[in-house]
Amino acid sequence: MSSLADTSFLGLGWNFPIGQDASHHIALTSDGEESVRQSIWTILATSPGERVMRPGFGCGINDLVFAVNNAATATTVTRAVREALATWEPRIDVLDVYAAPDPNQSNVLNIEINYQVRSTNSRFNLVYPFYLEQ
Repeated sequence: MSSLADTSFLGLGWNFPIGQDASHHIALTSDGEESVRQSIWTILATSPGERVMRPGFGCGINDLVFAVNNAATATTVTRAVREALATWEPRIDVLDVYAAPDPNQSNVLNIEINYQVRSTNSRFNLVYPFYLEQ
């Protein structure tokens, strides 16, 4: 019988970034919810066309790396993140996505993602810093 806190059904994958564990094997994520968080991070950090066997995988925000850090860019980023997560992360429901300039760094757009893991109804928040070139 499984407990309510058992999240092993969320899966176990390679740790991100890829590395070795103490026994020199590929390090795996230790927690199902951590696996979901790392998956979201991977989707956002990957540009479509970057993966040979899955050319559509990723999020198109890296196309905006030279954009001006303003409301129009934030809106475009928000839409791209929503679409990418809806397509590539079926374990979650995206509750909300916000993008706003970092108050301390003029070239950073903070992307805040509020999501719910479908199988556990647990809610989480992730902030992804998106660096714009000036």
